[in-house]
Amino acid sequence: MTRKSPNPARRRPIVGVPCDVKMLGPHPFHAVGEKYIAAVDGGADCQPVLLPVPRAPLDTAAGLEEIFALCDGIFLTGSHSNVHPELYGGAHPREGVLLDRQRDALTLDLIRACIARAVPLFAVCRGFQELNVAFGGTLHQHIHEEPGEPGFAPRLDHREAKDDPLEIQYGPAHEVTLAPGGTFERLLGASKIEVNSLHGQGIAKLAAGLEIEGRAPDGTVEAVRVKGAEAFALGVQWHPEWRYWENPVSQKLFRAFGDAVRDAAAEAFPDEVTPLKKGRGSPSGNAQKTKIWSS
Repeated sequence: MTRKSPNPARRRPIVGVPCDVKMLGPHPFHAVGEKYIAAVDGGADCQPVLLPVPRAPLDTAAGLEEIFALCDGIFLTGSHSNVHPELYGGAHPREGVLLDRQRDALTLDLIRACIARAVPLFAVCRGFQELNVAFGGTLHQHIHEEPGEPGFAPRLDHREAKDDPLEIQYGPAHEVTLAPGGTFERLLGASKIEVNSLHGQGIAKLAAGLEIEGRAPDGTVEAVRVKGAEAFALGVQWHPEWRYWENPVSQKLFRAFGDAVRDAAAEAFPDEVTPLKKGRGSPSGNAQKTKIWSS
């Protein structure tokens, strides 16, 4: 499908954000948290567009063509729901665990298509876990019950205290040590960062197509990149969208994602989207892409 812009005027690039399916009373709604929309809008300076998830089995080829005809990048959000364990050979979920098969039906194929098409992709929390599952990895369904990783500190409880005020729930929880010389260290200009922690699941077996970019003190994988990706393809377990404007790490992540999306949009619509200016620490040319996003 050939991409056509609806407006000849210059525009902001478009980031597709897959929805969750949430029950509000007796009715299902397709929804995305406002904090994610705000981070794409203000942090990445892109136009967020919510993507409904399929009500029936996805016609994968046609459905993805429609999405990529519209979107210059994809942002995968966190959620109260979890990836269905049958998708990675896990045990049957415990009673009360929230699932969202409709989101699963879109996002895993969408992730693989983004990488194949060099569409910029940023994945957080549930999206981070989807990224791992999409390429063959597995998840701990209750990571706080697992022993710490060999050679690391005892396992932390990465869940938030739900009775705490949001400022506490989303406050700094632990350090993440970044891979020396890795993408995140180069992008953030630091070897260690402080992050929040609000997750009950986490990576168990890392997908072969991913590279670890950061770990918590207990060894939990907190940041990854997709090996060999030709565009921005990063994931984090924490929530950088929370009050991104107050957090320099979050600002750098969303700015870099937005710059990568702008670059992709400028290639697709050179007369409508202003390309990046070199010297901004962004992938504005092949040399910059190689330097920042590749190993």
